[in-house]
Amino acid sequence: MRVQYQHRFTVMLFPLVLTLLLPAAAVAQTDETVDYGKAERFLRWNTTNMISGDEVTPHWMAGGNRFWYRNKTRTGAEFVLVDPPRNVKTLLFDNARMAAAMTVANDTSYDPVKLPFKTFELVDNESAIEFRASKKRFHCSLAGYVCTVGDTVPGTNHLVVSPDSAWDAFAYKNNLYIRPHGGGDSIQLTSDGVKYWSYGVNARRPRQIQHKSPPSRPNLVWSPDSKKLVVGRTDERNVKLMHYISYTPQRPKHYSQPYALPGDSIIPVPAFHVIDITRKETVADEGDGAAPRDQYSNIPVSLEPKPLRISIRRSNADSTWNRDSERFYVTFYRRASKARYLARVDAATGEWHIIVGDSAKTFVESSPGNRDGSSWYVTEDENDVIWWSERDGWAHLYRFDGQGNLKNRITSGPWVVSSVKYVDEAAHQIYFSAMGREADEVPYYAHLYRVNFDGTGLRLLTPERGNHTIRFSPSGDYFVDSYSRIEMPPVTLLRSRRDGRVIRKLEEADVSRLVEEIGWKPAEVFTVKARDGITDLYGVIYFPPQIDSTRKYPIISHIYPGPFIGSVGRWTFKGGGEDFSLARLGFVVIQLDAMGTSKRSKAFHDKYYGNFGDNGIPDHIAAIKQLAARYPFIDLDRVGIYGHSGGGFASTDAILRYPEFFKVAVSGAGNHDNRSYNIYWAEKYQGELVRDSAKGTDNYTKSANKTMAANLKGKLLLMHGDMDDNVHPANTIQLVDRLIKANKDFDLIWAPNRNHGLNEPYFIRRRWDYFVRYLLDKEPPKEYKIVKPEN
Repeated sequence: MRVQYQHRFTVMLFPLVLTLLLPAAAVAQTDETVDYGKAERFLRWNTTNMISGDEVTPHWMAGGNRFWYRNKTRTGAEFVLVDPPRNVKTLLFDNARMAAAMTVANDTSYDPVKLPFKTFELVDNESAIEFRASKKRFHCSLAGYVCTVGDTVPGTNHLVVSPDSAWDAFAYKNNLYIRPHGGGDSIQLTSDGVKYWSYGVNARRPRQIQHKSPPSRPNLVWSPDSKKLVVGRTDERNVKLMHYISYTPQRPKHYSQPYALPGDSIIPVPAFHVIDITRKETVADEGDGAAPRDQYSNIPVSLEPKPLRISIRRSNADSTWNRDSERFYVTFYRRASKARYLARVDAATGEWHIIVGDSAKTFVESSPGNRDGSSWYVTEDENDVIWWSERDGWAHLYRFDGQGNLKNRITSGPWVVSSVKYVDEAAHQIYFSAMGREADEVPYYAHLYRVNFDGTGLRLLTPERGNHTIRFSPSGDYFVDSYSRIEMPPVTLLRSRRDGRVIRKLEEADVSRLVEEIGWKPAEVFTVKARDGITDLYGVIYFPPQIDSTRKYPIISHIYPGPFIGSVGRWTFKGGGEDFSLARLGFVVIQLDAMGTSKRSKAFHDKYYGNFGDNGIPDHIAAIKQLAARYPFIDLDRVGIYGHSGGGFASTDAILRYPEFFKVAVSGAGNHDNRSYNIYWAEKYQGELVRDSAKGTDNYTKSANKTMAANLKGKLLLMHGDMDDNVHPANTIQLVDRLIKANKDFDLIWAPNRNHGLNEPYFIRRRWDYFVRYLLDKEPPKEYKIVKPEN
């Protein structure tokens, strides 16, 4: 009963009248399940401050063994120094004395348990630290606790420092430069860079231009002797542009960027150059009669078959020099990721040779743990090449010689190698992460193993149940092992590389504040059968507090369909997030890694290749039905779904393709028609665009959400940022156009000047409102304001 009907009641119904006279939001808030204040506390930016000891990121120091890390405490943070050879753990500095020194230097009071910096640079032979705080640059000695304050200098993240710390390399106005490390006169290395064909950086995205983002870090890697560098250069000059309009200025402003779509004949062409900073050569200027000029040795390298992508960044461990700086190794992909190769390049001539490669009818993937390790390794003598491959249907390691001849398989079996972590060339041993090998454990939990080059001597080094994140010391003698499970907070250990022996426990996460202050309960892992009734699927489920078995609870699937990752994301401890908040509001929430996602077999990953419209949704339906049979309080008549980006595409797809099952969907920034999405993603998982001229369709048509607009029966909320330079807003506009033509009711939130993220309080609140109103059948608090902490 809404407020506008209050006049129909008499004074005799006084208690009821009082209730009705209250605003609808106040009535709703008396019900615990729609208490936004309590739900808000479960958002990750709040819960992260209630957990201590859960983050140990080692910053390795001189010598390759010692490291420091920032450790969160119950009240703030401390900085810890670890010396593994001596098995010593101590504080790097005294917070109180550091805060006092900063206070004196800047005439500003600083809280010792909440120092205003999270990282710093060790300087003066590790006797002092430098950092930025209060818009100033601090230099503080660690022995005498004396700080000096200077003006803030420009950020240095766009600089790539040479191995000998003599040079900084950077890109400026399409060309490449170096300067003495720390400052000094710049030296221009190239002069022929032009817009859309620049050295080190691709065209800047509209978001970067609009907000005047700092210079991009160039895509390059120095040689070990600091005399050469390899720099990427992608030709985007003739690629068609995608356009954007920012409507908030009085005179709307236009932006654009090169953006290749499926079916385009002209796409970005990546290449790279080898530049020797110690050698100049005389070349003729372009144009008749121009005088010769000197330039630094610049050798372009063009690979064949024509690459779609080339990995240059050393941070991804997908490219590296050999120790004598004479040869360079690089991986690259063909269009639609149909093949992946490892090539060796001669730095003096630019000549190259493909050592090994893989191809597939669907797509070729790199290792899922590539960000934290490597998917290949070449020994210094070039006699052994370690190669990650799914060629037998499972991700494993293979050993080749320098010419690409197979020596032997290294690993095998129905489990998945994630990445190579460390190689001991002297002992001929490989340290690698793998998933799914240990019985009676979630197959997404990774462990560290050691194996000999010839495949013998396989040994588990991290036996504790859970997902192990491994970080090796530069020396390779030690590694930091942080392990956790979905329901178990992280434990971080320092271990010896040789046998995995635990040297000491570094930290054990404390979640007592979560329990004490907000009544937190962990999420749970569940298993169900896939649509085929055979394949085991794994997911995470979040329950409302104090379940009443006599009631019925709506269920929401939080979907990200893959194929690169699944809905669960990282299979590590979950201490907070929006799914906890939704559960607190009275929903059962699940995340499911359906068939078609990664980190299982190649067949599992290929499940819906070429059929983007599948999105794993049949598995979500099968899972929800099985969970409802397991938990009778789940209401199959009230099923919702939400997601962002690929999840925005999938959640809209779900309510249009299965309108009788899904009643409410909230979709953020969805790539609703992958013909309007980039070739790197779309063509990899759907295949190259093939037109049927007779029917006027193509192989992307059936998976486009707009083709099913007439199917809408439930409640659909669409959200998109108008400056989204990842998933262009045209994806949502095209869908809106079809929904209007089909005379369908739907809701739309347009986000001015927003990019792809939309992880802001307003959009979170509007998502909650939608589910509470249409799935929980309650009126949400009017214009409740979620507040995000400043720090």
